[in-house]
Formats: sequence, structure tokens, C-alpha cells
Amino acid sequence: MIKSDKELCLYCGACVGTCPRNCINLKETIIEFDESLCTKCNLCVRVCPVGAITLE
Repeated sequence: MIKSDKELCLYCGACVGTCPRNCINLKETIIEFDESLCTKCNLCVRVCPVGAITLE
């Protein structure tokens, strides 16, 4: 499961641009994850400048 901490997230879009499967969508102040496309590559977690994304 992919989670984003709304308190930490800057909504910068770094995770969106990094995802090779395009499973992350940014809509103003909402990040949506399509877990059916996610391969759990962990790139979004590594690129987030504030550590707002976690994989469980």
C-alpha cells in the first residue's frame, strides 16, 4: 500500500515525474495512487524531498 502524509507533502510533483508506471496523479492538494499499476519500485519514496511517501 502506498501512502502520502498530507501534513508533510509539498505537492511538488517530484513523485509524479519519477514514477515509471504513471500510477501517481497530482490534483492540486491531493495525490492519488493507482496501486494496480504500482510495481513497488520505491522510486517515489526515494525522490520525495520531505519523506511524505511510504510503501507498506
